[in-house]
Amino acid sequence: MIQGFTIGQADPMMTDDWLTRDVWPRRIVAFCIDVVLILLIDLAAVFSITIIGVVTLGFGFLLLHILPIMPFIYYTVWIAGSGASPGQAALGLAVRQDANLSRPSLAQALVWTLLLGLTFAFGLLPLLVVLVTKRRRTGHDILSGLVVVHKTALRQVAAP
Repeated sequence: MIQGFTIGQADPMMTDDWLTRDVWPRRIVAFCIDVVLILLIDLAAVFSITIIGVVTLGFGFLLLHILPIMPFIYYTVWIAGSGASPGQAALGLAVRQDANLSRPSLAQALVWTLLLGLTFAFGLLPLLVVLVTKRRRTGHDILSGLVVVHKTALRQVAAP
């Protein structure tokens, strides 16, 4: 039994490896996809806010202050809602609670997103933890209690 699931006679270490094999390179590509999507959303928001700003004689331009928090909203909503950002979903990854592999709560998704922002503030050093942890978790994964796994492996683990 591992993390609340019965896996037959499988070795827990092999099961963890099976759930998280080659996840960290995929996470890098998924992040790049998400950055492009966030840029497109921000461009659409800037265009809309410009129109609103002109129509409201300048008062609408105050909405430009929401642009810096758009990545936080993006990640929090997607991870709490579907369990993966669009970039992660495109590469077959899912964000789950480490304890029982269930979907993350809104609070966990928010903490994960804020800690991801802090990871960038600390020069990406907390990302190096992925090289030495059992489930290939980064610093923000560990502190928020989440893990990134393969969706297909997750389905097979949850099957009786």
